[in-house]
Amino acid sequence: MKILAVDDDELALSVVSRALVRAGHEPLVARGGQEALAILGQDACRMVISDWEMPGMDGVELCRRIRAAESPGYVYVILLTSRDEIQDVVEGLSAGADDFMTKPFHPDELRVRVRAGERILSLETREVAIFAMAKLAESRDPETGEHLERMRNYSRLLAQHLATTRAFAGTVDEEYVRLIYLTSPLHDIGKVGIPDSVLLKPGRLSNREFEIMKQHALIGAETLAAAARQYPGVAYLRMARDIAVGHHERFDGSGYPAGLSGEDIPLAARIVAVADVYDALTSKRVYKPAFAPDIARNMIVGDSGKHFDPALVAVFVENEDRFLAIREQFAEPEMALV
Repeated sequence: MKILAVDDDELALSVVSRALVRAGHEPLVARGGQEALAILGQDACRMVISDWEMPGMDGVELCRRIRAAESPGYVYVILLTSRDEIQDVVEGLSAGADDFMTKPFHPDELRVRVRAGERILSLETREVAIFAMAKLAESRDPETGEHLERMRNYSRLLAQHLATTRAFAGTVDEEYVRLIYLTSPLHDIGKVGIPDSVLLKPGRLSNREFEIMKQHALIGAETLAAAARQYPGVAYLRMARDIAVGHHERFDGSGYPAGLSGEDIPLAARIVAVADVYDALTSKRVYKPAFAPDIARNMIVGDSGKHFDPALVAVFVENEDRFLAIREQFAEPEMALV
C-alpha cells in the first residue's frame, strides 16, 4: 500500500519511510501540507502519516482538507505529535484524524498502528459490495448506463450544499454526505423483483403494469430493513432503506408507496428524488429522448412544492452548473440533446 509521510523534518521523514518499507509498504514523502495535498490529488494513497506542527499548513489543517476533498476512497490519517492534552486530542479528532502517535516513537509501534489502519480501510470493501448490488439491479435495464454514477454525485452535491446552510446544519454533516454518496445507488435495488415483461417494456406501462412497477420501492425497502434489523447499529443500512422506500414519494403527498408529504418524507429520499428525476429527464430512455438541461431545469422548478422539496429545488438551481459538469463527466455517447 502507498502511504504518504508528511513532515518538515528530513530525519523524521527518513525514520517513518524506513519503518514503512520494512513493513512492506511503499512510502511517499511530502515536506508540508500543500505538497501533501498535491500528491494525494495524483496518487491513490489510502493512508497519511503527518506531523502535527509544520510551518504553513499544519497537520490538523491537512486533516480538514483531506476530509473536505472528494476522494474516491477513505484516507486514514495518523497524526504524529508531542501534544498530549485532552483539548489537543479533541481538536485532532474533530479535524478528522483517525489515530495519534506521540513523538518520539518506536518504529514497531508505527508498524502496529499502520496495521490497525489497514483493518479499518478493509471495511471499505462493504462499499464495493453495496455498489455491486446496485449495479446488479441496474444491469437488468441496459439503457441506464452511467445513471448510478451521475445520480450519486448529484445527491452528494445537494447534501454538501445543505451542510453549509443554517437550516440543515444540525442534520447534514460530512458523515451524512458520505453516507448518501454510498447508499443512493441502492434507490432502485427493489427492481430485481420486478418481472422483465414490466421492467423492460419498450413503451408506456398500463395501469396494472405500473402498479407492479411501483412495488420495487417496497421490495427494496423490505430487503434493506431486514438487513438493518440484523445489524441495527449500521447507519448506512437505515439511510439506504429510507431512500429505497421514499424516493418516489412527492412533497405534496401524491407519490407512492405511502403517500407521505413534506418533511415526513426522509431527507435522504427527498435529495435522491431530485437527483434521480434530473438524470432521468436528461437521459435517453426506451420511452423518451434526452431532454436538454434547460428543459429539465424548468420541469423541476415547475414541480417545486409539488413533486420536490422547495428547499432542494433552490439548492439545485444554485448549483445547476455543477450538475452540468457531473453530467458531462459521466456522459454517454447516446446522450444527444433534443
